[in-house]
Amino acid sequence: MTPPKLKIAVGIASAGRQAILRKTVAQLSLQSRPPDALIVCPLASDGVDAATFAGFPAKTRVITGPVGTSAQRNSILTAADDADIIVFFDDDFLAAPDYLATLENTFATYPDVTGVTGHLLADGIHGPGLSVSQGLELLHSVQPRPLADFEPRPGTYGCNMAFRMAPIRANRLRFDENLPLYGWQEDIDFSLRQAPFGRTLKCNRMIGVHLGVKSGRTSGVRFGYSQIANPIYLTHKGTMSWRHAMMLMWRNIVSNLVRSFYPEPWIDRKGRLKGNLIALTDVATRRLSPSRILQL
Repeated sequence: MTPPKLKIAVGIASAGRQAILRKTVAQLSLQSRPPDALIVCPLASDGVDAATFAGFPAKTRVITGPVGTSAQRNSILTAADDADIIVFFDDDFLAAPDYLATLENTFATYPDVTGVTGHLLADGIHGPGLSVSQGLELLHSVQPRPLADFEPRPGTYGCNMAFRMAPIRANRLRFDENLPLYGWQEDIDFSLRQAPFGRTLKCNRMIGVHLGVKSGRTSGVRFGYSQIANPIYLTHKGTMSWRHAMMLMWRNIVSNLVRSFYPEPWIDRKGRLKGNLIALTDVATRRLSPSRILQL
């Protein structure tokens, strides 16, 4: 029996990276199963409109909303009101041509699955970043991997994650806008809040490359503050355990401290360390809040 066709919307939140956005959307246009809708939410100042994506093989909407990953993704959720599946891609994520076809088959075959994330051939966020040509070369040279088709996951990775819209609508789920700007850990928070309504999987046949482009990201001081404030906020909210939060915070503080003496050229380690210290001071004075980065 052929699985039913699902209406798939792809949503991309972008900020100040118009050139890379155009290239990733061009790669997305090569999907063997095109999306039913493409919803792009850039900053108003980016100068991106529907004409930017002329020729894309699906209905395309360019919307604007408040600045910040969580707020922009919420605007996308509102715009995807008639979709069965919403797929969030980062503006620097390159999807293999069969990504959406595999995703549709997964959701259609397993009705109890509500969240899915794919397999990364490479993640440039952990290094200096990858160029589009490097990412495409990886996609074109991919070899079959000895991996299980599916692996259970507690959460999804924000650069490529898909959700069934029915439980999102029924439970009025939204990304937490108390995690402003880059919204570090907002993907984990959202995926854990939708987890009670079905299984979350990693599908190793949904392949892509996260370029990890460095432009357009939060400043070192602000990101360093978020490395402390956001995990503590999520523990109080109940979507992150204290054990996991402490591991994240300790690892980041140590990395920033040690690396501040010989920092990577693409990371502001001293800025991140300063942000860590400001956040720890705010813990002591009970001023800690993720939104404090807007004042830094």
